[in-house]
Amino acid sequence: MTQQITVHGAVAEGFETVREEFAAFVAGEREDYEGQLCAYVRGRRVVDLWAGAEADSLYGVFSSTKGAAHLVVALLVQDGTLELDRKVTYYWPEFGAEGKGAVTLRELLAHRAGLVGIDAGFSAEEMADDRAMAERLADQKPFWRPGTAFGYHALVIGALTGEVVRRATGHTLQEVYEERVRAPYGTDFFLGLPESEEPRFRSVQPMLPAPEQQAVLAAEPTGPHTLSSIAFNTHVPEPGTLADYANSRLVRAKGPASAGGVASARGLATMYAAAISELDERPPLLKPDTVAEVGQIHSVGYDLVARAHKSYGLGFQATADMWHPILGAGTFGHSGAGGSQAFADPRSGLAYGYTRRRMAFPGGAAPENERFVRSVHRAALAP
Repeated sequence: MTQQITVHGAVAEGFETVREEFAAFVAGEREDYEGQLCAYVRGRRVVDLWAGAEADSLYGVFSSTKGAAHLVVALLVQDGTLELDRKVTYYWPEFGAEGKGAVTLRELLAHRAGLVGIDAGFSAEEMADDRAMAERLADQKPFWRPGTAFGYHALVIGALTGEVVRRATGHTLQEVYEERVRAPYGTDFFLGLPESEEPRFRSVQPMLPAPEQQAVLAAEPTGPHTLSSIAFNTHVPEPGTLADYANSRLVRAKGPASAGGVASARGLATMYAAAISELDERPPLLKPDTVAEVGQIHSVGYDLVARAHKSYGLGFQATADMWHPILGAGTFGHSGAGGSQAFADPRSGLAYGYTRRRMAFPGGAAPENERFVRSVHRAALAP
């Protein structure tokens, strides 16, 4: 007999349907399911649920890390330290090699630079080190004429924008994030997990595809010279898996800003709540004009890497167009390959975070997010 998973946590009055939705999903999952769901509305925590582990368990959140990375960039733009329409070479002269001299910071953030990887690929050690990747990327010829198209810079965007941050401030992106975002709020979203926090980390479990899912995977282009293989660094002799990447202590310790973050659902939701709402008696991190800028769609349509319709703001995904049409215009956030989802919807005041341990199929925001987001959003808008 299958052991039923217990749902823990609480919801605010008016959000009882969210708990029911979460519990119904968990009841139909495998007995080894682990996941967390958290949400704020205008700075008030209204959903805090978990099952299969603990409320403060930490998970590899893959590309949800990009949300933290580009919150840092947004703060520096807001400060005037960075200017979106300056050329990247103003901050990082070496970047201009091989025809990249005209690329602006805005284009870089919008996945328009054509610099999704390098011909020779990165070693596992380089993949954990943003500065090492940035140095090699500077010498790479772009894979399309910058500005003419866009494609997901899946594993390198944080290294690229992080090098701009380092050149402009003298500090790594991870250091700025720790000082201005994570430490002030004590949020469980780390770009560089301290050894002392390692006991809370739950290793990523790879997906176990059903036969029909295996058929879908087999039909995907897997040639070693495709743009997608270069972007995901699978064109190297021993590429490893995404689960291997997140389960690497070196990756967790260094916190590469594209996909090396570690978080709980509370950590994800708290960061986005702090971005748009008063939280802990602090004003929102981002001013309304900055919120509008980062959430404005800059790239939409056919993504050359993903080979599908995608939408990006400035370093963030345009979450309403890309994942959840029910959300307000200007919603910004980022999902992760393991199934995590996180975003801020400024129009409703909703900040959302979801994590799970076993990687979801086929990658990106896990399908259950659709029912959770709809339920939370409906409750947030209720009179």
